[in-house]
Amino acid sequence: MSKRDIEFFVFDIYVAITKIEHTVSKFSDSQALLYSYTDWDSVIREFEIIGEASKHLLKAELLSTIHQPVVDFRNVIIHEYFGIDRDEVWEVIHEALPPFKEVIFALIDNIPCKLKQELISATIEDNQYLDFVVKSLQTLER
Repeated sequence: MSKRDIEFFVFDIYVAITKIEHTVSKFSDSQALLYSYTDWDSVIREFEIIGEASKHLLKAELLSTIHQPVVDFRNVIIHEYFGIDRDEVWEVIHEALPPFKEVIFALIDNIPCKLKQELISATIEDNQYLDFVVKSLQTLER
């Protein structure tokens, strides 16, 4: 796996966080999110992506082992899907995701400028149908 491949995982996480934030912004509590099954399923899927991508970043030592719980949360969602606690998901979204997003911002900031631009362009192209994701990615270009 090349260095460039690893850096794509950083952007996968960034986009997944952006999608989660956008989706949950419509809800005031975990029950309302759960009862909107398409939104609930979307959030759960994005957590799966975050966990899987984080696993690769941990292996490449781009993330500290302090972030192992992100991967562990993904494992709970995948393997114990019948026991997902809506309040735990809500808490992770509002308590754990913001500081993790800051870690992802730091990783993005450390990507060399030219490569970062290439990754942003490729990620925008992949998500061109999602205006809110495109706008968020464009803020990284500055």
